Amino acid sequence: MREIFTGLPWWVKWVAVPVIALVVFGGLIATVVGFLIGLLFKLLLFVALVGGLIYVVRKFTASSSSRGDW
Repeated sequence: MREIFTGLPWWVKWVAVPVIALVVFGGLIATVVGFLIGLLFKLLLFVALVGGLIYVVRKFTASSSSRGDW
């Protein structure tokens, strides 16, 4: 592979080949990136909902136990 690129100009190696790769694999790359961003969003949403549930349950159990002391 190195021998193939040796005689080529710099712009072919650093501009044309990456552009061709993006054109060929652009849809795949966009799909993978979109899936990873969606997964990260769902993970953050899950963590926020579980944290909120834990907060509400602790707040409720703390207030009900303090009422029971009376």
